[in-house]
Amino acid sequence: MEEEAAAAAAAAELERLQIDILRRISVLERSILPQESSSPSLPEDESKTVSRLSAILRSGGVKDFSFKRVAPDYYDWALESRRGVLGASSVDHLCKSIVLVNTQASSHVLDCSDRNNSKYYVVVVQYTARFNADAVKNFLYSLNEGKIPKKRFNLRLAPEETSIELTGFEHNAVTCVGMKTSIPVILDEAITKLKPGFFWLGGGEIDLKLGVKTSEFIGFVKPFVVACS
Repeated sequence: MEEEAAAAAAAAELERLQIDILRRISVLERSILPQESSSPSLPEDESKTVSRLSAILRSGGVKDFSFKRVAPDYYDWALESRRGVLGASSVDHLCKSIVLVNTQASSHVLDCSDRNNSKYYVVVVQYTARFNADAVKNFLYSLNEGKIPKKRFNLRLAPEETSIELTGFEHNAVTCVGMKTSIPVILDEAITKLKPGFFWLGGGEIDLKLGVKTSEFIGFVKPFVVACS
């Protein structure tokens, strides 16, 4: 029985290794295929989401971007495996967009009409980084030249239903492009220092990821760039 269990475990490990090797081969094949640098890379099964977001990006002058479809269990993978399937330069290039709510905003602050003093913000941070809410609090206090008491800034993760209502995207699909609501965006400064300047984030669907050139993302989204990790 022990020998059978050991054999089964060895077979399972071999299968895992084979799958990982196939993923890496797929990434390598895509990296060496000739591509037009001016043409965005789109998945073969282009969805309405891809079409809509691609049109928005192009209209905003963004040319260097790519959408990639991933496996349903993508979020069960280690960061290195995610990096491999996307062809990202490092795990530090894997980022996420999170919706924050200012729980201590004044009673008249109900929406995102004032980007300097918004009820909600979308923060883009690396998966490898630890978000620092106090850094954003201090930034917003300074942005408003101290005219709003610091105690009026308390950024917390927005409830999932609120995030979906504001962005139109569900959990693990949130992206800064094509949101239902024009929410001001805060980009962690660390992302702007990545080399090469091309990072990955959610693409509007759970199994869809968007890669984009950092400088073009900043030019289009016009985020606040804050050292918040």
